[in-house]
Amino acid sequence: MSSETLIVALSSDLAPVQRRSMLREGGLVLALGVVELALFVSMGVMRPDMHHITGSPFLIWRVGSLGLLAAVACVLAIRSFSPTARPRRGLMLACALAVAAMVGGAFVMPPGASDRALLDRIDPASGMLCAASIFLLSLPIVALLGALMRRAAPTQPRLSALASGIAAGACGAFVFAFCCPFNDPLYVVVWYSVGCAAVAAAARWRLPRRFRL
Repeated sequence: MSSETLIVALSSDLAPVQRRSMLREGGLVLALGVVELALFVSMGVMRPDMHHITGSPFLIWRVGSLGLLAAVACVLAIRSFSPTARPRRGLMLACALAVAAMVGGAFVMPPGASDRALLDRIDPASGMLCAASIFLLSLPIVALLGALMRRAAPTQPRLSALASGIAAGACGAFVFAFCCPFNDPLYVVVWYSVGCAAVAAAARWRLPRRFRL
């Protein structure tokens, strides 16, 4: 049997593979995030004073920076699934945005916050609950990005998995930001970072197991 005949015989039963569309994949992630936010708000967990603090600098900083980071990180994660992508550059950009957002928190400090004791400001008991909530809210996004990653052909799955974890963590933090009752930027920086780091670590550990490295 010739090589051409063998190739035809082996490929005759193969189903056609749908071509990737980053726009479609981004739309799926956006749709899931919107549904998750809507369900979360419908549960009645949004902070009760939201209509009073809507225009406050610290809320704009928190929601705006997390929303921007989530959008950019999701785009970078989806782009990293391409065989020709360079995930390391995207990761550096996402980390730079996260650091810039943290620095921006110093300019929206509520009056009197800096006069409180450190433990009062970070409130470890509530902070651990916040971090755990962010982790749980991020899991659906991690699952979706993992499914998209599996259908693609990333050449650096470890870095793509890490990018997916950062994106999912930012999305979970963005959703949680609408119900978090704490206004101190230090609290947000500490515990939101813990939650997002836990998501990134879990994604980095789990998602590459689907690939041969």
